[in-house]
Amino acid sequence: MTKSMHKLLAFSLTGLILACGSISSAIAAEPNNLTTASDFRSSGLTGDTLEDFFTAAMNYSPRLKIAEENMNIGSARKRAANGNLLPQVNANASLSDNRQNALDQLRTFDGERFSIQLTQVLFNWQAFSQRNQAYLIEDKLEAEYYGTLAWLLTEVADRYLNVLQAQDALQSIESELDAITNQLAQIQSLYDRQLAQITDLYLAQASLAAVQSDQINLQSELALRQEALRSITGLSVGALFQLGDEAEIPAVTGNIEYWVEQARINNHQVVASQFALEAAEERISERRGAYMPRVTFIVQRQDSDVGFDNTPVARTDNTYVGFDVSIPLYAGGSNRAAVSEANSMRSIAASELRQVRLDANENVRSAYLQVQSSSARTDSARKLVESRVLSAAAMQQGFELGVVTSVDVLNALRDQYRAERDLQRARYDHIRYLLILKRETGALVADDMLEVGNLLIAPVN
Repeated sequence: MTKSMHKLLAFSLTGLILACGSISSAIAAEPNNLTTASDFRSSGLTGDTLEDFFTAAMNYSPRLKIAEENMNIGSARKRAANGNLLPQVNANASLSDNRQNALDQLRTFDGERFSIQLTQVLFNWQAFSQRNQAYLIEDKLEAEYYGTLAWLLTEVADRYLNVLQAQDALQSIESELDAITNQLAQIQSLYDRQLAQITDLYLAQASLAAVQSDQINLQSELALRQEALRSITGLSVGALFQLGDEAEIPAVTGNIEYWVEQARINNHQVVASQFALEAAEERISERRGAYMPRVTFIVQRQDSDVGFDNTPVARTDNTYVGFDVSIPLYAGGSNRAAVSEANSMRSIAASELRQVRLDANENVRSAYLQVQSSSARTDSARKLVESRVLSAAAMQQGFELGVVTSVDVLNALRDQYRAERDLQRARYDHIRYLLILKRETGALVADDMLEVGNLLIAPVN
C-alpha cells in the first residue's frame, strides 16, 4: 500500500463520522430504509445543519454511487486476475449406452470414463501483467472514488453557503428597505409642509423602487439556491445554521509552493492518473508477453473402459504428470499491432497525467491566492462597514439639521448596506476557497468539514 493510498483510506473516516449525523438516524427510522433518490424526495426530510446535508448527499448522490460501484468492479477484476493464476481443477464424467454392429455381429455394452485434472500456471507473462494491471486499476478507481467524495462534500458546502449568503443578502435588503421607507416618510412630511422639493421626493421614491426590485431578485435567487442544495442532497432546506459574526475562519499556513507540491503528490485526480499511467505501461508489458512461451504444470487421473470412438477396452487407470509448453511463432502481425496500440495508450495516459497536474497546479494557485485575498478583503470590508454606518448616521443627523440633502442620506444608506453585503460575500468566499484549496491538494478530511460546521450557529428564533 503506497503512502498516497494510506492518505486516501484515511479520508474514508469522513463517511464514518458523518454517518452519526441526524439524517442517518432519520433514515434508519424510516420503515422502508430510504436508499434511492425518489425515496429522499418523497420522504419530506428537512436539513438544518451542514452535517445533515453532508450525510444525506453521501446516501443520495448518483455520482458517488457510480464511483463506489466502479471501485467495487475494480476489486472484483483484481480477484479475477488473481484467480487466473491459482490452480485450476476440472472433473469430467461420461456414462454411455453403446451399440456396436461389426461383421453382422451386434454387441451392446455400457461405457464409463471419469477424469480429474489439475493445472497450475508456472509461467505466463501476459497473465502476470494482467494481474498487475488489475491492482493498479483498482488503486486508480479507489483514488477516483475519494476524489468524487471530496468534490461532493465541497459542492454541498458551497451550495449551503450560497443559501446562507442569499439569506443574509435578503435580510440586508429588507433592512435597507425599511431605512429607505423611513427616509421617504421624512421627505414626504417635509414636502407636505413645503420644506422639501418635489425632486427630493421623486428621488426617494425611485430609490425605494430600486430596493424593492433588488428584493424581488434576491427572493428569486434564494429560491434557486435552496433548490440547488436540495437537488444535490435530496433534503428540503429548513432553518439553516448561520455563520456567526464572531466566527473566526481558520487561516492558511505555508506558502503557495508548499500547497502546489502537496497537490502534485496527493491530489486525487493526479494520483488516479498516475495509476492509470502505470497500468498503461504494464499493458505494454502484457502485449509484449505474447512473444514469450507459456508453461503449465498438469496432473491428470483418468479411469475408463472405453477407447477411441467408444470402442470397448479393458478398464484402465491412467495418471499423467507433465508440463505443457506453448511457444508462439507467428500470429499474422497481430501481436506487433497490439504492442503499438499499447504504446499509444501509454502516451495518451502520460499526456492526461500532465494535463491533470497542470489543472491541479492552476486550481491550487488560484484557490490559495483567493484565500489570501479573501482574508484581506474581509478585514477591509469590516472596516468599510463600520465607516459606512457612521457616515450614514452622520448624514441622517445632518439632514435633520438641514446641513445635507436627502440625496446624501440616500447615497449613504445605499453605501452602508452594499458594504454589509460585500462583507458577507467576502466571509463566505474565504470558506469556499479554503475548502477548494484543501480538496485540490488531497488534504481534505473529516475534521475540515466538521470545523466548517462548527463555525455555524443555530438561528435565533
